[in-house]
Amino acid sequence: MSFRTKLLDFVYVILRVPPLFIIDELLRIGFEFGLPQGDNNYSNSSFEVNDAGASVIGEELAYTMPDYPDLVQYDDQFYKAILVVAFKYILSCLGIVTAVCVFMLWTKHLVVVYTYLISVGIVFVSFWTNVNTMKIMISAMTANETASGMGTQVYTSILEDLLSLDVGRLLDPNGYAFIVIQNYAMQCMLAFIFSYVYLGPRYPIIQKCLLVSFMAPSILAILPLPVSILHHAPVFAALLPLALVKFILWYSALTVIQTVCGCYQRACNFVSNFGLSALVEREWVRLNVPVVLRTFWLLRVTEHAVSLLSDYFSVSDDQQAQHNLLAFTAMFSITKSLLVSGCETLTAVLGMTSIVSYICHYVGNFFQWILLTEDDDDRSIGTVSAILFYILALQTGLTGLDPEKRFIRLCRNFCLLFTALLHFVHNIVNPLLMSLSASHNPSLHRHVRALAVCTFLILFPASLLIYLWSQHATSTWLLAVSAFSIEVIVKVVVSLMIYSLFLVDAYRSSFWEKLDDYVYYIRAFGNTVEFCFGIFLFFNGAWILIFESGGAIRAVMMCIHAYFNIWCEARAGWSVFMKRRTAVNKINSLPEANTEQLHRLDDVCAICYQEMRSAKITRCNHFFHGVCLRKWLYVQDHCPLCHDILYKVEMETPKDSFRIGDMVDSSNNEASTSATRNNSDETEEPIYQNSSPVTLEQQSANVTR
Repeated sequence: MSFRTKLLDFVYVILRVPPLFIIDELLRIGFEFGLPQGDNNYSNSSFEVNDAGASVIGEELAYTMPDYPDLVQYDDQFYKAILVVAFKYILSCLGIVTAVCVFMLWTKHLVVVYTYLISVGIVFVSFWTNVNTMKIMISAMTANETASGMGTQVYTSILEDLLSLDVGRLLDPNGYAFIVIQNYAMQCMLAFIFSYVYLGPRYPIIQKCLLVSFMAPSILAILPLPVSILHHAPVFAALLPLALVKFILWYSALTVIQTVCGCYQRACNFVSNFGLSALVEREWVRLNVPVVLRTFWLLRVTEHAVSLLSDYFSVSDDQQAQHNLLAFTAMFSITKSLLVSGCETLTAVLGMTSIVSYICHYVGNFFQWILLTEDDDDRSIGTVSAILFYILALQTGLTGLDPEKRFIRLCRNFCLLFTALLHFVHNIVNPLLMSLSASHNPSLHRHVRALAVCTFLILFPASLLIYLWSQHATSTWLLAVSAFSIEVIVKVVVSLMIYSLFLVDAYRSSFWEKLDDYVYYIRAFGNTVEFCFGIFLFFNGAWILIFESGGAIRAVMMCIHAYFNIWCEARAGWSVFMKRRTAVNKINSLPEANTEQLHRLDDVCAICYQEMRSAKITRCNHFFHGVCLRKWLYVQDHCPLCHDILYKVEMETPKDSFRIGDMVDSSNNEASTSATRNNSDETEEPIYQNSSPVTLEQQSANVTR
């Protein structure tokens, strides 16, 4: 990517940041529903009830008529406060909607909007500078009139100084001529910029009038004119450029409405053709939302950091020496203040979420680099982490807490997020362990890297638990972190045990028939522990919802957790158990081949191509390993060789049958038949790797609960 392309991308990102600052400021100050203070001390006297107030209330109950006008006055103040709050709320909502619309504009339309705003800003800057210059000149003239009454003259017009060639007064840096010259240069620059950026008609007469309009107050300040003319000169000078700006606005109103309606119509057509999710994804990519949010948050925090550092370094020398001794404490306080202010509004939380997503993405890339893997499915770790962090922020009401409580809650959310990140890392290393152990990979350094990551996933959560339990009292948050940490330790131990079994099987010279059972039992233990932790976290969350901090978002997340992590997991586990039990019963119903039959057959299993020391005989008189046949029954009920039904199922009990309704069609059957004719040792690996295909459904470690 060239430097020009990078620069343009950066400019496009910067153009979308100002609307976010507007939304952030409106969220911070626009929804403070403060009631106005009336002359009757409404906020102090209306709601204070004490013993003396009780007697007054009793007297008012006895004589209600004289006090009735006071009640009417109270109602007027109350409705006035309601109207002020409603008006403030409506204006804030309109400002937020406008900022969102500007944020979503195409880049060419965004440039037009900023060009118009720059032209408006130039008009107001010109007006303010002219007003300040005229105030200085008027104050000088007023002082001159006062001094003339006393027989002295302080001020003469600049024109008189020019005609009298009073170079000293003209070149005096503290004189009035120098101020007028500064304003003259400023107005020239503003006039040229306005002529370049404004979007109105560019007739030659208008261009000349614009220059005269900007320069008029500076020219009039040279002449000995009355104060009233100088006082109103900036207003009349701003009329022409302001009229041009208003003309552009009204002239473009119809075009703006047509553009908005056209965009809305195209969005509706896109949704009807491709769906809402496709529209959101397209706009997300077009607007480059993550980068814009990161830029917004970094600029916001940088501005606050500069303010804090300027206050820190503006102390005296003695205080500076004392501060140097406490530099670490000061830096900690500054960092704490930045984190607290970085999540005080919803837009700030979104910006922090984007930063968290960016960091987690590169953490995932770091572990992928260690493990030498490039699985694209694992690259979503940044997105999942961002969603989890934002849900935690909304669920805990992060923006509405006091600064101290907000910092504590933010640290706790980061701790929960980090434990979830450990689960994501396990999801990266677990398939690699299974692949290395089942494929007989001789690369020692890949095994060492995977085992090193597993060691980290065991030691770090254990160390974290020891530290947290030694430094904090028992709480629902600590219990949740402990459950997540112990769960990831159990998952890593289960993965290492299965990895060890596969390694042992890889170096065995004979077929290990009990391997599948051992793997199933270990995985069943791990899934059972995860299920128990899911139930524990549900009750822990219910306690928080009822007794600590309730809320609609927490209640919704509780329902989602109960359905996906408890109900669906329980149903899937029970289904796996029933299917396995049915398959075992089917295998046990088949006759066992004796030694004489195996010796007479002198063949290998047609499924795994391993020597048969024990075998099951099907109805069609074919010999297979019992374990291999059970795995085959996970897929279908037909014989791998002749396609005859291995086990007759009674029609009266269809629910007890294990046949997974036509999961494999005739083409798959032909493929399996042809595979049995190819005596290749390569087919041994998938048999061991998928030693329990159905139990892989239990590997959903949804740590976002």
